[in-house]
Amino acid sequence: MEDKAQIQDAIKTQGEVVRKLKSEKATKEQIDEEVAKLLELKARIGGDDGKHQFVLKTAKGTRDYNPKQMAIREKVFNTIISCFKRHGAETIDTPVFELKETLTGKYGEDSKLIYDLKDQGGELLSLRYDLTVPFARYLAMNKITNIKRYHIAKVYRRDNPAMTRGRYREFYQCDFDIAGQYDAMIPDAECLKIVHEIFSELELGDFCIKVNDRRILDGMFAVCGVPDDKFRTICSTVDKLDKMAWEDVKKEMVNEKGLSEEVADQIGEYVSMKGGMDLAERLLQDQKMCKSKQACAGLSDIKLLFSYLQLFQVTDKVVFDLSLARGLDYYTGIIYEGVLTQAGVTVVSNEAQKGAPSEESVSVGSVAGGGRYDGLVGMFDPKGRKVPCVGVSIGIERIFSIMEQKAEASAEKVRTTEVQVMVASAQKNLLEERLKLITDLWNAGIKAEVMYKKNPKLLSQLQHCEESGIPLVAILGEQELKDGVVKLRIVATREEFDISRADLIGEIKKRTSEA
Repeated sequence: MEDKAQIQDAIKTQGEVVRKLKSEKATKEQIDEEVAKLLELKARIGGDDGKHQFVLKTAKGTRDYNPKQMAIREKVFNTIISCFKRHGAETIDTPVFELKETLTGKYGEDSKLIYDLKDQGGELLSLRYDLTVPFARYLAMNKITNIKRYHIAKVYRRDNPAMTRGRYREFYQCDFDIAGQYDAMIPDAECLKIVHEIFSELELGDFCIKVNDRRILDGMFAVCGVPDDKFRTICSTVDKLDKMAWEDVKKEMVNEKGLSEEVADQIGEYVSMKGGMDLAERLLQDQKMCKSKQACAGLSDIKLLFSYLQLFQVTDKVVFDLSLARGLDYYTGIIYEGVLTQAGVTVVSNEAQKGAPSEESVSVGSVAGGGRYDGLVGMFDPKGRKVPCVGVSIGIERIFSIMEQKAEASAEKVRTTEVQVMVASAQKNLLEERLKLITDLWNAGIKAEVMYKKNPKLLSQLQHCEESGIPLVAILGEQELKDGVVKLRIVATREEFDISRADLIGEIKKRTSEA
């Protein structure tokens, strides 16, 4: 009984949390998250008969999408896919789960976020964490040495979800990769061009693409005095600079990772540097950096990359940033990240305090990332044959959050269907004639709809078109049937004219293609 009393106290406290959020006009996601916790507590008490009550909710870190959200989502997908196809990519698909050993040891400190499944039929399986490792496994298994592919699918991370910031446990990734032996930096530059095109076409606001090179990072660590066995763990700490201040990052390096303060300070000098081709040239002359062969090789490639980016006309948005680390273990060369600095749309971020809207651009965070991973395929190949690869992954959830907020802010209606014409009747007893006409339209490939009533009122049929954004109505009446015509109504202007049945399909196709 004491347990029940404790749960009732918890319900009371949680109820106050929900009421407070509602009074403060918190975001829907925040309120939903706290309401879900309240429902869970109520379910634990059970009903009057003592049975456990079933809670209707989505699992933590997941969400449903309504038709309006799906319409926005499809538009985003179509933009991304058309860009990938424009650059000559073909598509593949891989299973949603892989053998656990396929994924183990590929993600550095992030490996703890992999979802492991229970033993099924003697195989230890895990849900895929990204689309890159399955792609490398696919290449090695099928002995493919060159391909340009895109893959759009769901991935799973046992993360602590922050759904208000577009972080989920189940989410889509949109990947584009180029595998094969090619001359340096040409495919790498194309990946950055693709990020630039997608961000520009989606009109997401201001953005920048940060670039660095794993070899520059490793060379920098070496010349600053980081022990070899600490390169990857220090890399993971540097990767937190976009979320944490340098003081906190330094503290982690010294207190948790065991670096000396002197070494950490030397790293601090380098990771504060940002620029373009000029910075690469300057670092090639740097007394410390030029001691590292791999850092020099990375810097020479960054210079070459910027020369190609100039030809691709994207250097206005690309920054050579020495603090960019990207924590994944499989990167071997160039790495990059697309970051949105979104003005005009309120995005709840780590820095944004409730009730204190900032006049400045709010950093939304990374919405695309990628790099070169020349050794990953070789990890799976029995003979260790390497296939050089470079790729980019677009983080659709954050982009989608922004598109959704933009749609909410604008008065423009989001259409959730693609119906081009409504087949309507002006009088009673014309259901058969409506069904005959809609069949002709469907057979001609026209997207058409009819009301599921024998005798619907004309006004309710026209209202449905206005509410749904259907542009045309084909109206049948007794007189029209006698004359062998259909009255075609333009919903936006309410203009009407008679068209012969023979010409109707051509007229609808002409008008909808113009729209």
